[in-house]
Formats: sequence, C-alpha cells, structure tokens
Amino acid sequence: MLSKKVQRNSLFLARSEEIIRNSNKTHKTIIEMQSAFRGYLLTDDRTFLHAYFKGIKMVPLLIKEQQLRVGNTSNQRIILDSINILHANWLSYSEELVQARTAKSESYKNLFEHSLKKHVGKKINDAIAEKFLRFDKIEYKKRKYHTDMLFDSMRYARSFSLIFLTLTVIVGVLSTLFIMYVTHRRINSMVRLAENISKGNFTIMKDTRNDELTQLATSLNSMSSKLDKNIRELKNRNTELNKFAYVVSHDLKAPIRGIHNVVSWIEEDHDRELSPELKKYLQIIPQKTQRMEALINGLLDYARLNIKAAPEKINTNALVHEITDSIITRNIILEIEDLPDLYTERIKLEQVFSNLISNAVKYTPQEGGKIKISCRIFSEFYEFSVKDNGIGIAREYHQKIFEIFQTLREQNEQESTGVGLAIVKKIIDDHQEDIMVKSELGKGAEFIFTWRNN
Repeated sequence: MLSKKVQRNSLFLARSEEIIRNSNKTHKTIIEMQSAFRGYLLTDDRTFLHAYFKGIKMVPLLIKEQQLRVGNTSNQRIILDSINILHANWLSYSEELVQARTAKSESYKNLFEHSLKKHVGKKINDAIAEKFLRFDKIEYKKRKYHTDMLFDSMRYARSFSLIFLTLTVIVGVLSTLFIMYVTHRRINSMVRLAENISKGNFTIMKDTRNDELTQLATSLNSMSSKLDKNIRELKNRNTELNKFAYVVSHDLKAPIRGIHNVVSWIEEDHDRELSPELKKYLQIIPQKTQRMEALINGLLDYARLNIKAAPEKINTNALVHEITDSIITRNIILEIEDLPDLYTERIKLEQVFSNLISNAVKYTPQEGGKIKISCRIFSEFYEFSVKDNGIGIAREYHQKIFEIFQTLREQNEQESTGVGLAIVKKIIDDHQEDIMVKSELGKGAEFIFTWRNN
C-alpha cells in the first residue's frame, strides 16, 4: 500500500510538472504574440507578425492539450476556459487592428483612438496574465500537498521496511537455529556413516523417521551395502587374478622353455641330418618362443599394477641414473637435468621412467643417439620429459601407442612387445596424472608426463 501511494504521488508530480511546463509555454506564446502585435503597430514591419501568426496556430493546440491534462471538472478547467475566451477576444481585437494597419485605411485611426488608446488590449492581456497566475497557484498548491504526501509515504515506507526486514532477519535466524538443532543429530549420524564408508567400514544407519533426510539415509545405507558387496567381489577377483598370474608365470612359461630346449637338442643331436632350409625354420622357433615369453612377462607386469605400495622419499636423480645404467648398454649421449626429490610410490615411478627410457633406447639410432631427461616445476605438480632423437611417431599413432600390444615395430622383433607404454598409461591414469607425446615421423619423440609430490 505504501509503495502504491509513493507511485501515485510520483505520477501526480510528474503530470503536474507537465501541466506547469505547458502553462508556461502557453503563456509565453501569448506574450510573444502580444509583443509581435505591438511591434508591428509601432514600426509597420510585417517581420514582427511571424511570431503572431505562429502563435495563432500553436495556442489552440496548447490549450487543448492542457484541457486534456486537467480534466473537465476541476477549477483549473474553468480558469483555462476563461483564458481561452479572453484570448479569442484579444485575437478579434488584434486582427481588426492588423488588417486596418495593413490597409492603411481611415478605420485604423478610429480603432487607434477608441481601442488602442483606451487600453482595451492591455486589459485583456492583464486579465489573461491574472488567470494564468491563478491557474499556476492552484497547481503549485496541489503539488505541495502531493509532495508532502510523497515524502511521508517514502518515510513510512523506509520505516516499515526496516521493521519488516528486522523481523524477517530475526525470524530467519530463529528458524535456521531451530532447523539446525533438529537436523544436527541426524546429519552427524550420516556424516559418521560416510566417514566409515570412506575408511572401508561399510556399516548401516538406522533411521525410522519419514522426512526429507530419510531418502538420503536410505541412499547412504544402500551405497554402503553395495560397496561392501562390490569390495568383497573385487577382493575375490583379485585373488583369482593373482592365481591366474601364478599359472601364467609357471605353467605357460614352462612349455615355452621346453619347446626352446627341444629345438636346441634337435640342432645338437641331428645337426648333420638337417637340411639348410630346416635349420632356418628351427632358428625361427626360439625367436618366437622368446617373444611369447616376453609377452607373458609384459602381461604379468600389466596385471600387477593394481598392487599398492607405501609412499617413500625418493631421490629422482639417483633413481633415473640407476635405470639408465641398467638399460643403456650402447653408446648413447645421455643428458639428465637436476631432478627434484619426491615423496611417492617408488615402484610406480620407477616403472614409468624405466619403460619410457627403454622405449627411447629402442627407437634411437645406433650411432649418434641422444636421450634427454628433464623436469619443469609448477605450483601443484612436476612435469617430467623424456626426449630422444629416434625414428619419431606419426601423428595418427600418438594415442594408439598407449594401447596394450600396440607397437610401431615389426611383430617378429623380440624387444618390441607393445606393453611398456600401456603400463605407463595405466600408472598415469591410476594416479590421475596426464601424459602426452610430441613427435613427428623422423624427428624423434618427447614423452611428457605430470607427477604430484605427495
């Protein structure tokens, strides 16, 4: 209601401002007509009549516009109608004199003596001015009343708004405290349940109420039950996977070694009986068995990646030097920058560096090979780089090389199993890190991976 009062008073004042502005404009136009009329009579210069004829067109329009604003039942309408009548009388008086002055007839002298000298026009103009003064006085009185009403409404609006705002804040604070008190115990129970779940203790929370928190409690209980079931199944499957790894490492590798031994015995015992072509075929069999054994070992390494180890402080410089000493057996230019110390799982970081360095050694040229290992330090992680000047990798293979058993070398090469980069990618993903390769065919390759210091 106060807002509506403020709006009504504001609209009235805006309309009143338009009425005053129109009143001043109308009165000013009439005065300009009167001045132009007198100027013409004194000088006989028709240039003065421009404002006079312009006013003849404008004044009726301004009065009509004002009549629409003040309405038909107010005192101002009566005053406005009387101004219109007086102005019409003055127009009749002035037009008669203008016509006589223009024609320079004898009637002008008569009009001059009987009208102009007797101040007929001045009396009409004074009456019009008085009417405008009364009109504006009434309007200013209304404006003062509505201005006072507007200020009162705004003052009351501010006071009541402050009171209601204060009450709203008080009620809101009390309601919040009440809701917090009511829900505090149940939320604490749910938090304890979530903490137990995060620690691997999959308990159940009893909840007998039926409200907004019941669904959350039910969901937490359901999640706890499902996680408990899934963890048990996962442990069983890991146990089966370890058994499978044992079978692969012993039962599958044994026949492969047996095949290799049989071929060796055949070559030793029947060397003279074998044709050159048969000897050639027998030489292929050990190569294939060795490759099979390398694939099995790679598969076993990939399967064992789920095994977690406790983090420890690692001198990365020493670790990388140990790896390069064991892997690099030929003449390669090796550049290792100062690497930072880390607190992390040693075995996982060692596997990453070992596979990337081994991959670099495989694909660098026999003469003039270069390998550079460096690190960039950022605020939240380290960015390691293993760069070589080898054969490079075409862009279309940049993602494919991280898939298991994918290799850019011929499949019959023993040292290229396609498992190393897959192991690297799995370790990086398990640690929620990133790895990328920058390479073009014939221009070497650079593997960049991130690692956080725990």
